[in-house]
Amino acid sequence: MIVAGGCRGRALAAAMVAEGHAVRVSTRTQDGRAAIEAAGAECWIGTPDRLATLRGSLDGVAVACWLLGSCTGSERQLRELHSARLELFLTQAIDTTVRGFVYESRGTSTPAALLAEGERVVGALARRNAIPTAFLTADPRDLRAWLAAARAAIASLL
Repeated sequence: MIVAGGCRGRALAAAMVAEGHAVRVSTRTQDGRAAIEAAGAECWIGTPDRLATLRGSLDGVAVACWLLGSCTGSERQLRELHSARLELFLTQAIDTTVRGFVYESRGTSTPAALLAEGERVVGALARRNAIPTAFLTADPRDLRAWLAAARAAIASLL
């Protein structure tokens, strides 16, 4: 499950599908459906701004990826995505088939301090609940390196 169906999320989905994996990708609106499905992934309409819309997306998922390091919004919105909403999403994942979590801890628009807070949230929940995690630290501006790092992070959890 990839939370964030932008261009990098779709590129990762296409690479994982090419390796034979079933991939689900979230997008906020129907507008993203065609591009996600063209990558060979299942489209899930849902947003981290309303976590209830993502709850069912975890059914049958082995690895969840929170790829929101380059999302945009107000400072309050970004803080919520990398703290309270992230924590609630991970808490929901505990009682599902999810057995690994990838957190994108580097981005192009989200302040480094907020991403560091996200790493702390993920680390604390992962230790408390024995959830294997991987932190994606590759520069998202270098798609090739980012994609290789993301694939390696997921592989380390499978």
